[in-house]
Amino acid sequence: MKCRFSGKDIPVVHSFGMQPLANGFLQEPAIKDEYFFEMSVAVNLENGLFQLVNQPDPSQMFHENYAFYSRTSNFMKKHFEGVASELRDMLKKDNIAPEDSFVVEVGSNDGVMLEHMVNAGIESLGIEPSLNVAQESNKYGIETISEFLNTDLANEVRDSKGPANVVYAANVFCHIPDINDLAESCSILLKEDGYLIFEDPYLGDVLQKVSYDQIYDEHVYLFSCTAVQDVFKKYGLELFDCKHLETHGGSMRYYFKKTASIQISDTLSKQIEQEEIMGIKELETYNQFSENCEFAKNEFKKSLEIFKEKDHRIIGYGATSKSTTILNYCDVGNDLIDYFVDTTPIKQNTYTPGKHIPVLPYSAFVPHPEVAVLFAWNHKQEIMNKEKDFSGKWITHLFEEFSK
Repeated sequence: MKCRFSGKDIPVVHSFGMQPLANGFLQEPAIKDEYFFEMSVAVNLENGLFQLVNQPDPSQMFHENYAFYSRTSNFMKKHFEGVASELRDMLKKDNIAPEDSFVVEVGSNDGVMLEHMVNAGIESLGIEPSLNVAQESNKYGIETISEFLNTDLANEVRDSKGPANVVYAANVFCHIPDINDLAESCSILLKEDGYLIFEDPYLGDVLQKVSYDQIYDEHVYLFSCTAVQDVFKKYGLELFDCKHLETHGGSMRYYFKKTASIQISDTLSKQIEQEEIMGIKELETYNQFSENCEFAKNEFKKSLEIFKEKDHRIIGYGATSKSTTILNYCDVGNDLIDYFVDTTPIKQNTYTPGKHIPVLPYSAFVPHPEVAVLFAWNHKQEIMNKEKDFSGKWITHLFEEFSK
C-alpha cells in the first residue's frame, strides 16, 4: 500500500480478516446489509508509522449517534481533570493569564476536559464531529462545533477567534486518515510558540502486550515518538517531550511547540532510544507481532471452548469498540459468549457488530456467571474495585494470558 504520510509503498504486516464497524452496534440481531471491510495493517519502516491499509468512510463511523461518552467513566473524568490542570499550569508558566488564553480541543466528546478550562475563565472551543456528544457538550456551556477538523475549518476558527495557545486532543488523532492535513490544521490553529498536545494508544504497548484489539476501523494509526516526531516536524511543530500513560491499556502523550527549534527532554530522548531498541523501524518486529496475534487468537477461542464444554455460563464484560476486533478476528459468537453487559445506555439492548451477541444492561451481570471475559481490560483496576463480590473467573484475550 501507499503510506498516508509519505505516499511511498510500505509493507502489509498482518490481516485481521473481515471486520464490521467497531461501534456499529445493531438494533436487531441480523442485518442483511451490515458493512464489513478487510482489516489489514502496514508500517512505514522509515519512521515506524503503523497504519490501517483500508478504512471505511469516517462519516460512517463518527455519526450523530456515536456511542462513547467520556463522562460515563470515573477513571476518564479524573484523567481529564488532571489534563486540564496540566494545561493551566503550562499557560501560567508562560505568564499567560486565563483571560488572555484560548484553548481548542479536537474531538472534545462531551466536554469533560474543556469544562474545567471554562470554569477557570479560559476561552475554549471544542471540535467534535459526532452530533450527539457535541450537543451534550453544549449543554454544559462549552462552545462546540460539530464538524471534522481540516485546514478550511482551522482557518475559519483562526479568522473568527484568533490563534490558540494550546491545541489538545485525546484518543483522536489516531482516527484521522489524512495526517498531513491534520498536522497542517494544527499548525494553522496555533500561535507562534503555541503548544500542540495529544495522546493516543501507544504502538510500543500494543507490540509488547499484543493488544491487537487497539486496532479497529476508527484507529487508522498507532503512533510512536519516532513517527510523530517525523510527521509533525514537516509542519513546523517540534516534539520536545512525551509522557507514558496508563489510559486505554497504554498511551503516550506527545508535547509539541510551534517553534523553529527547542531542546528536547531527557524523557523523550530515552523513549526514542527505547523505540530503536524495540525495533520500531524493523520489519522483523512486525512479523513477530503477527505471529503473536495468531497465537493469542487461537488460544483465546480454545479457552472459551473448554469452559463451554464444562457448561459454564460466559458473559462479556464491556461491549467496547475493541471487543469487535476480538470477536470477529477470533470467530467468537453467541455459541461461546452468552451475552455482554455494559453500563452505556445507548449500547444496551443491542447486538454486537458482526457476531450479533446480545448486549444487556449491567444489572444482567447478576446472578454472576462462572466466567467473565474482561473486554474492558484497560479499565481493569476500576472494574476490579467495583466487582469485589464476583467469585467467578476473569479472563482476557491478551497474549500474556496464554504465554505463561
